[in-house]
Amino acid sequence: MGFNSLQETKLKLDRGLARNTLWVSVGQGTRLAIQAAYFTLIARSLGVKNYGEFVGVVAAIGIFYPFGALGRGNILVQNVSRDRSLFASMWGTALFTTVSCGSVLVGLAVLISAMALPAAIPLRLILLVAASDIVGLNIILISGQAFQAFDKLNWMATINVLISASRLIGALILVGLQRHPSALQWGYVYFWSTAGVAAVAYCLVSMKLGYPELAFPRSVAELREGLYFSLGFSAQTIYNDIDKTMLARLSTLVATGIYGAAYRIVDVSFSPVSSLLYAAYPSFFRAGAGGIAASCKYAKPLLIRSLGFSFLICTAILLFAGVVPRILGAQYAATAEALRWLSFLPILKSVHYFLSDVLTSAGHQAVRTVIQIGVALFNILINLWIIPAYSWRGAAVSSLASDALLACSVGVAVSILLRRSQTESALRGVVMEETGSAT
Repeated sequence: MGFNSLQETKLKLDRGLARNTLWVSVGQGTRLAIQAAYFTLIARSLGVKNYGEFVGVVAAIGIFYPFGALGRGNILVQNVSRDRSLFASMWGTALFTTVSCGSVLVGLAVLISAMALPAAIPLRLILLVAASDIVGLNIILISGQAFQAFDKLNWMATINVLISASRLIGALILVGLQRHPSALQWGYVYFWSTAGVAAVAYCLVSMKLGYPELAFPRSVAELREGLYFSLGFSAQTIYNDIDKTMLARLSTLVATGIYGAAYRIVDVSFSPVSSLLYAAYPSFFRAGAGGIAASCKYAKPLLIRSLGFSFLICTAILLFAGVVPRILGAQYAATAEALRWLSFLPILKSVHYFLSDVLTSAGHQAVRTVIQIGVALFNILINLWIIPAYSWRGAAVSSLASDALLACSVGVAVSILLRRSQTESALRGVVMEETGSAT
């Protein structure tokens, strides 16, 4: 009877994961189609230099963006996926943190980014992107995570589609009014579309799941854990995107546009794997309650599936990269070569994202964060040398090297922690056996 109940529970979890993955995949598929439309529209209308300007600003602000919510969205998923009665206080804490800390951080981000980026980039563009991403995008992200914690990924997918749809509508209006807009004009559209979706996302969560209760973090340990999430996410942004900011500063805005467009296409192609990661995230925490061995067992079949898909992505990019300049325009001709350089990234990302979630779900976020910070520092240091010498090709090499280093480092950490866990379990078994014999 116990065995049958266990089998039924496992079957329900598998069905839930399949359903949630389907919802996220449908949402991501719709979002991909919309993103492809507005990305093509904006890339063509802005031109490679203006697009490089915008990409450089977004990459610079991306370093600060994770600290806008101080990891409260991840804490919400972790706690509410295990105890849903905590939702109102977790939702309230997340919103309060985002509005209060995010508002202060906007000013700091604008000040530092203005010094790091070329002087030709307007300060207003930096301010618009900072307010949009650090406050608005964090509210949207936390709203999606609220639905994620309840395994209601259909609503999470809806929010993700809304943000892309609002930007497409804004892009169509902008290009209709100004055939070749500036990066600053697109910045205004970017800001207002994000603000509108943030308001809608808040209303959806409050109506569907419950209104927030004003609350503060329950303990210093919870604050520390949230900071680990923020540091890890910021480090992830650095090794993913800092090369674009450094390209804008150390090379040219044209090179930034070429490389930024190629990286954007690789990111979009990875979306089906991202869908699986989003769908599995709450279940990772439930599995992680049983320790790192349980997390590894849960992750293994998902990782194998994702690697198979990533190899297909890599092959498709290598075969069809030459089509991209025909879509984006002749000024993006070098993007085809950049895509081929970056084609192996989806495979590396599959490995380190799943193994990193194993660490997080089993209570080892601090280990994950330390590794990510180390890789971020490596990425910055190698870019300081390689970008001035080789421009976007150097940035591509540093990206591949950083993701490979991250995959290896996380793999070693999981292996060590798993071995330690197995040794401790064996020792506990021996002690219990000896205690039983003595009794």
